[in-house]
Formats: sequence, C-alpha cells, structure tokens
Amino acid sequence: MDVESKSGRSFVRARAALVAGSLGLLLAVGGCGASGDSSDGAKADVKSAPREGFADEGGAAASAASEEQADGKAAGKKAAPKPGGTHVIRTATLSVEVKSVPKAVAAARGAAEGAGGLVASENTERLDDTYETSHLVLRVPQERFQEVLRELAGSGKLLSRTSNAKDVTDQVVDVDSRISTQRASVARVRELMDQAEKISDVVALEGELSSRQSDLESLLAQQASLKDRTSLATITLDLTPPDAPGDDGSKDEDPGFLDALGGGWDAFVTMLRWIAVAFGAAFPFLLTAALAVVVWRVLRKRKASRRAAPVVTTAPAGKDGASAS
Repeated sequence: MDVESKSGRSFVRARAALVAGSLGLLLAVGGCGASGDSSDGAKADVKSAPREGFADEGGAAASAASEEQADGKAAGKKAAPKPGGTHVIRTATLSVEVKSVPKAVAAARGAAEGAGGLVASENTERLDDTYETSHLVLRVPQERFQEVLRELAGSGKLLSRTSNAKDVTDQVVDVDSRISTQRASVARVRELMDQAEKISDVVALEGELSSRQSDLESLLAQQASLKDRTSLATITLDLTPPDAPGDDGSKDEDPGFLDALGGGWDAFVTMLRWIAVAFGAAFPFLLTAALAVVVWRVLRKRKASRRAAPVVTTAPAGKDGASAS
C-alpha cells in the first residue's frame, strides 16, 4: 500500500510538472510572438514616419487641391449666398428727332445726372457745316430706368425705340458662391505654406497659391462687372435735327425750273472742273510734245537751206585770155 501510494504521488507530481512545463513553453512562445509583433510594428512605424512626413510636407501642394475641393464643396453647400432679389441687366436704344441738338444733349445729361446716373460717352458731329447730330450712352440706376426713358423719348419726335432685359440672378449667385469657395481655398494654401519646412514644398505651394489667387481675381472681376451692369441700366441715345441728311422725306417732292437750272449749272461747273483737271494732268505731256515739234522744225529748216544753196564755179585764167584774143 505504501509502495502504491508513493508511486501514485510520484505520477501525480510528474504529470503536474509536465503540465507546468507545457504552460511555460506556451507562455514563452506567446511572449516571443508578441515581442516580435511589437518590434515589427515599431519598425513599421519608423519606416512609415518619413513617408508620412513627406506626404505632409512634400505632397502638400498635391493634397491641397483635393482637400480644398472637398472643403470648397462643403463650404459651397453650407455657406451658399442667398440671392438678394432678382438681378436684371437692362438696356435701351432711342432715336429722337429734336429741333436743337445742343439743347437736347444738355437735357439728356441733366436727366441722367438728376437720376443719380452719368454720361458714359458722347459723340457729336457736324454734317455739311449745317446739321449737327449726337450719340450718347447714359448709365442710370435701375429704379429710375423707366422714368428717364420716358423723359428722353418725350424730348422730341421719337423715331425708334428698343428695350431689353436679361435676368442674371443665377449667374450672380454662382459667382458669389465660387468667390467664397476660392477665398477659403487661398486661405488653406497659405496655412500649408506656414507649416511647410522644405524649400521644395514652399515653391510648389507658391505656384499653387498664385494660380488660385489668379482665379479669385478673375471671379472678383466678373462680380464687379455684374454688379455694375445690374445696378446701372444702359441707355443709348441718338439725337438728330429734322432736316438732317439721310431723311427719307423732303418738302418739295416735284422739282421746278429753279431746281432744274441749279442742277444744270452744277453739272456744267462739274464738267468744267473735270476738264481743268484733265488739262492739268495732260499739260506736262503737251508741253514736252510742243518743244519736240519746235526743235524738229528748226532742224528741218536748216537741212533744207543747206540743200537749196547754189554751187558757184570759176574758169581758169589762161583759157579766158585766149578766148578774149
């Protein structure tokens, strides 16, 4: 019994030792694996650290575009400007026949300035030293547009009138939204420039900033143009006297004797003028031809006189004495 109890106890101890050894081995293997994983993770962190730094700094310019596009879309959705009413561009063209063009020009200028507008341009011409015409471009506030238009149309005999209106509300809202987005984009690039540490990153971000500022300035110019055209209407005014050249009507439709006489006299004077012009153009050639004829006749006379001169012959002295004897 003692032997059996001793052997049973030894078996139990051996089994317990085996179990304890197995547990220790498992713990050791697990610790090695954990330490290996932690070391691999540390190595991975060490390797990824430079790459992440490069992505934050070296790739700042490239990532800025995608980030700003996302921010811009969010900003556009969240802070889209609300239209402050309808934005309309109004234009009109008037042609008016007036008795006195200078007085009508002064009245048109006074109407525009009295309404809070201005005269954008003025072109006055005098035709045939008698007739005077004027072309004006007036800018007046939208709320006084119809009032000024009626006043100008009533300043004389209205010959023609056209008026147009174009709704640009959607365009104004779109430009305002894009300006807000572009400003946020420029601010974001400047923040990245402040955080950049490498020269290459700064250079890349400067190029990106210049491009975005150029786009922002273009949008601001569009906004200013839209604001000017929607706040001030444009009126183009043409002023002409009643008897200006080019009018279709005339007081005397059937010509009389004096009209025919005047027309004939004008034709005669015109013919004489053209004859004088033709003679003046041909005079150098006629003078040269006349001189050539004179020289030719002089030379011809000299040759003829030489041919017609008689030939005188004298006899020898000896023969004359013999004959005399």
